[in-house]
This record gives sequence, structure tokens and C-alpha cells, in this order.
Amino acid sequence: MTKHVLCAVDLTQGESEKALLKRAADLAEFHGASLSVVTVVPDYGMSIVGSYFKEGTMRQAVEDASRQLHAFVDEVLPDHGHVQHIVEVGTVYEQILDAIKRSEADLVVMGAHKPDLADRVQGPNSARVARHADVSVLIVRD
Repeated sequence: MTKHVLCAVDLTQGESEKALLKRAADLAEFHGASLSVVTVVPDYGMSIVGSYFKEGTMRQAVEDASRQLHAFVDEVLPDHGHVQHIVEVGTVYEQILDAIKRSEADLVVMGAHKPDLADRVQGPNSARVARHADVSVLIVRD
């Protein structure tokens, strides 16, 4: 039985992510499960790259992402009730896998877009999460 649904959203994807979040909320409601929503802010990668940004830039990016995530959830699910909002920093698939463990989710709902060349070489985040997660992963095509 599903007790906790984690929905991973990319706030830059717009309308497709609204449908994704609605699908995750419907699944949570159907199962009587709680709902968390996670988004990931990519980090600088190499520390030398971070040296080109002024101090506090990453903190501000995380605060902005948190505000955007709350507004997004409020817009898409105005009557849903309690939703846990999670903002992570780092590599997308690694942070989603970490959020799965920390939130104790037993179902993950993610979107998948049409792959570009980088996806074909490295593998999309949804494929990596599905491959490495210890829980069920529903990948919703847009």
C-alpha cells in the first residue's frame, strides 16, 4: 500500500509539470497517502565555477526556488491540504534519490521529456532514478 508519494518537478518546465503534480496528487488521494514535492537547484559543479559568483548567490537561488515551489503547488493544488515542499541542491537524480530516502516515500512520480543528445549519452534523470530507487517510480510522459 502506498503511504507517501514524492513528486519531482522541474519548475522550468511549466504546463507539463502542472499535469504531473495533479497526477501525483490524485494518486496520493486515491491511496490516502501523504504528498511531498521536490525540486532541485543544480549546483556549480566544480568549485572553481562557484568562485565566479558573488557570495550568497546559491542561498538566494534556493530561497527563490522555495518561493516558486510553494507558489506552484498553491496554484496547482489549491484545495489539497498539507504538502511537504523540498528544495535540494546538487545533481538532479542524486538529490531525488536522497529525497526519497529522507521523506520515506514509497512511490515517486516524475516527468520525462523528449530526450536530447545529452540525454542519449548520459541518460535522463528519470531513467537514473528509476534504475537506482528502492521504491516504485511512475514516469509520466508529457
